[in-house]
Amino acid sequence: MKLLLIIPPMTQVNTPYPSTAYLTQFLREQGFEVEQRDLGIDLFHKLLSRKGLERIQKKLIKIKKPTEIEEYFISAFPDYLNTIDSVITYLQGKDPTLALRIAKRMLLPEGPRFIPLDDHEDEISALFGEMGLQDKAKYLASLYLDDLADLIKNSIDERFEFSRYGESLASSQASFTPLYHALKNETLVDQLMFECVDSYVDETQPTIVGFTLPFPGNVYGALKTAKYLKQKNPQFITVAGGGFVNTELRELSDIRFFEFIDYLLFDNGEMPFLKLLTFLRDQTTESELSRTWFVKEGQIIKSNAKKADVAFKSLSGPTYDGLNSDRYIPMLEMPNPMYRMWSDFRWNKLILAHGCYWKKCTFCDVSLDYIGRYEPTQVETMVASIERLVNETKQTGFHFVDEAAPPALVKSLSEKLIEKDLKISWWGNLRFDKNFEQIAALMAEAGCVAVTGGLEVASPRILKLIDKGVSIEQVAKVTKAFTENGIYVHAYLMYGFPSQTVQETVDSLEIVRQLFENDCIQSAYWHRFMCTAHSPVGLNPEKYGIELIPIETPATGLFAKNTIYYNDKVQTDHDQLGEGLRKAVYNFMHGIGLEEDVRAWFPMPVPKLTVKKDFIKSLFD
Repeated sequence: MKLLLIIPPMTQVNTPYPSTAYLTQFLREQGFEVEQRDLGIDLFHKLLSRKGLERIQKKLIKIKKPTEIEEYFISAFPDYLNTIDSVITYLQGKDPTLALRIAKRMLLPEGPRFIPLDDHEDEISALFGEMGLQDKAKYLASLYLDDLADLIKNSIDERFEFSRYGESLASSQASFTPLYHALKNETLVDQLMFECVDSYVDETQPTIVGFTLPFPGNVYGALKTAKYLKQKNPQFITVAGGGFVNTELRELSDIRFFEFIDYLLFDNGEMPFLKLLTFLRDQTTESELSRTWFVKEGQIIKSNAKKADVAFKSLSGPTYDGLNSDRYIPMLEMPNPMYRMWSDFRWNKLILAHGCYWKKCTFCDVSLDYIGRYEPTQVETMVASIERLVNETKQTGFHFVDEAAPPALVKSLSEKLIEKDLKISWWGNLRFDKNFEQIAALMAEAGCVAVTGGLEVASPRILKLIDKGVSIEQVAKVTKAFTENGIYVHAYLMYGFPSQTVQETVDSLEIVRQLFENDCIQSAYWHRFMCTAHSPVGLNPEKYGIELIPIETPATGLFAKNTIYYNDKVQTDHDQLGEGLRKAVYNFMHGIGLEEDVRAWFPMPVPKLTVKKDFIKSLFD
């Protein structure tokens, strides 16, 4: 019995997602033969290569009325063909001298993504300076690849992006029908994906193929691959689990989904997968399966034998064997020190604790296992994982992908890293807990280079409503402590929470402006609030003054359910406000507009501020 675990396209091109890495290590320790592959990065290389571009060009020259972007690609095709492999090699760090030519803007064909640079050449040069040659070249090379991604999306497969594939077909879609029909068609992207899958099958000879579905943008690629595998060999057994399954498929009743996936596993995958494999070896019965759905005699069977989960602290961590780190592509798509953490560097991803130690935020899926069951690892186990992964990957960068890293564990880990003199660089997600103010210097000494955390809504009333457990004053002091110790800070922001007014939104932007101005944060991103089925807001809407709009179950059965639309008693045009919020914070990240009245960012008149202009500064005087 051989297993192949696949990360479907698309997630990240600069570093592997850790879900299969954790499961691979665990199942190998149980004695199973397991291989893992990242279909997203392999598809990337298939598309963005000389052969890939040649196949794209053959498609485009048949178009009778090409668009402007298609015309440009056709005319510049020789230049793209002669530079694509060199650009990929350069971004992988294998040919750094190429930066000398790229940075002069005399080597690469420059499509639509380059147009804004012509109006801001002086600013770009000043941003990177004389010594920032490699970063400038990496930025230009990333724009070059983004141009090609735009071309593929506009002309070859409208579902394709570097970080998602067919996302809209899966995300909170009550009906499976649009995705079901899309799976019947085949694009060039699909054909290249199948070629990758053929190579996997030849290399690993699996009998069971598992797919991790962390996001809606992985679902189309997984089901398309599963369908191809079953057409190739009906004896293949397909399995799926992951974040999308855990949050959106808990009420799945459309049996057509199981034409592609034989077994659906919920929540932590270790115990369900272990029990499934034991069953497939004819060593147990169906009744022993844990959190596993499958179809039998035309009915969806939900086997949920009560089995204790594998203790998180007993897991020895991930292995990235099979996910060749040399194939990943660092990209610098925005010249901001925090944003490059996501896209520019190769990180070994680890988890300090299962779930969230706070687990109270009313917008979060705290009723589900991945949030609600908090279980930290042991520091000794984590340090052993770090040492093993450094030896395995030859990489010393680590990203802790926790829901919220617990301060006590971060403190202990920092002390242990210093004690053992382990020279690594790391960053992670956390709450702006007051305890971090005291340990920021310790974290920096231990190699912490950045943190991300949720300020969410910078409004005292809304912060209480969402039960974030922090105040604006606390966030300012904690983030300032980080930056004073050389740790970059990214803030997650939210707008449109139930009952949020225009006044509160405008005041929130002013707080954010002041946090940038006083060097408390270096980057941020505004997310529109979405009511989810498993959050306190979704479970108790009347408490937040909203009325949920019922989801109609299609005749074929329900597919995905997560985001729920609602009516809010407080009428606010959040769409227009969101436009101003995003524009403002984008400029703040580039040091632009920090002295201006924030009302100027909005496309409509908004009320005067009720926040003092020096509110954040006064906290440090």
